[in-house]
Amino acid sequence: MDAPSRPAAPSPRDLPSVDRVLATPTGQEAVEAFGRAPTTSAIRAALDEVRACLLAGKLAALPSADHVAAAAAEALERHARSRLRPVFNLTGTVLHTNLGRALLAEEAVEAATSAMRAAVALEYDLATGKRGERDDHVRGLLIELTGAEDATVVNNNAAAVLLVLNTLGLGREAIVSRGELIEIGGAFRMPDIMARAGVTLVEVGTTNRTHPRDYAGALNDTTGLVLKVHTSNYRIEGFTKEVPARELAGIAHAKGVPLVNDLGSGTLFDLARIGLAHEPTVREAVAEGADIVTFSGDKLLGGPQTGFIVGRADLIAAINRNPMKRALRVDKIRLAALEATLKLYRDPERLAARLPTLRLLARRRAEIAAQAHALAEPFAAALGDAFDIEIVDCSSQIGSGALPLETLPSAGFAIRPAAEASGGRLNALASALRDLPVPIIGRISEGALILDLRCLEDEAGFLASLADIRGPA
Repeated sequence: MDAPSRPAAPSPRDLPSVDRVLATPTGQEAVEAFGRAPTTSAIRAALDEVRACLLAGKLAALPSADHVAAAAAEALERHARSRLRPVFNLTGTVLHTNLGRALLAEEAVEAATSAMRAAVALEYDLATGKRGERDDHVRGLLIELTGAEDATVVNNNAAAVLLVLNTLGLGREAIVSRGELIEIGGAFRMPDIMARAGVTLVEVGTTNRTHPRDYAGALNDTTGLVLKVHTSNYRIEGFTKEVPARELAGIAHAKGVPLVNDLGSGTLFDLARIGLAHEPTVREAVAEGADIVTFSGDKLLGGPQTGFIVGRADLIAAINRNPMKRALRVDKIRLAALEATLKLYRDPERLAARLPTLRLLARRRAEIAAQAHALAEPFAAALGDAFDIEIVDCSSQIGSGALPLETLPSAGFAIRPAAEASGGRLNALASALRDLPVPIIGRISEGALILDLRCLEDEAGFLASLADIRGPA
């Protein structure tokens, strides 16, 4: 008796044509959504992938035209998705540099949206009908909130420091304590910025101790400025000494030299009011005698990315005349968001409730723990039996160099594989969470994936995103 013949292996020649795939309902929907040319290219790519699998013997049957159209449509949707995607920040770091730092208040979002949709009086004086100054939209607010004589704005604090150094110290010396020669994220090193600004760095004191006599001995006729730098992302403890800003201002002013105080993050609000350690405010720095104070807009201030320069009116005028100012200016969208954010500071009693950064920093552990208990059951159901979930205490941090030693009691989930020796499975779960429509970003620590819930406000969105998880079995 003859053995039954095997069915012929599928051949690439039998694949549906591009036109046939385009004609399917899914193909037509893709054309409507993405256009004919992109859809045609995606179908060709999908057919090429199937053809390669057939030639490699990886497919036992030919896919249908509908199947190819669905694969092409999925690829089109994936490529159309913005790379700048919203995520759930469950890292435990509130002002996470890699995740965009401060969330804007609704008032700032509305102001920015309005500015995007229409022409605005950016550099146009409506009272006189003549050209105006874009800084005027926030100058008055900054003067009011900081007590400074004048103010200007650039695109971030690194730019503010660069512009100030170049304006006040070009071709001259800038005196800095060795303990303040910081390096922050992205290889921003103060000595390198000073060199780029055209000033000569003069280091005084030692890493851990700098005295008034160190500054006084370094001042001379070629000194352009004295620079005090807030050590945002580290602390030196133990046998230490630094010269307070008020005393340093007196030393500099005795020689007719301006004091520049770079606060780094900077805040207009006393954080002690929400139970955190006190961080020097901009108003305090101005009152202590700094001639120029620089600080950020998208960190503790809770606004869009900007760099502020406030201080003496004559120095601000010189800074605004620097040709570099135009290269570093901010656009109408950020100015609109910034103005709206600064206006919130006029009502400090309600600020923590209205400004997302302060609202998240002010959350208490008991509130976050209650949230974790409420979410535990649906969260465990979404992950399935492959993982064990435990509600744990966490220590959140502020981030972006603000109060680096300060931690905030918090709560969240510790996720571990149910089976032993499954470290790879934990990494696969973290990857699956990052692949969700709204990615969930946590951190792996001590054999567990930790999700700190301090920054989770959209609980419904969190659970809805989990419905699409395709984690490891």
